[in-house]
Amino acid sequence: MAKNQTTTTRGRRVELQGEVVANKMEKTISVLVYRTVKHEKYGKYTKKSSIIKAHDEKKLAKVGDTVVIFETRPISKTKRWALANVVNATK
Repeated sequence: MAKNQTTTTRGRRVELQGEVVANKMEKTISVLVYRTVKHEKYGKYTKKSSIIKAHDEKKLAKVGDTVVIFETRPISKTKRWALANVVNATK
């Protein structure tokens, strides 16, 4: 890419889908995300879970909602993700 070229391309945005398990913090939600991991020796797939803190500026997500989050710059000590959209909202 030349120095004087003005268009810049970003890499692929990392997105995860999960369920909101807590929203009691200010502009922060906790999202439960599952992933499958293959065992080194036996080849069996197991399900592992992580709870990720995500930034929710407009406080859209409620407990039980399915949401999509994307990776962003560090916002605080534990927040490195932000809310993209709410897929399924609970009543």
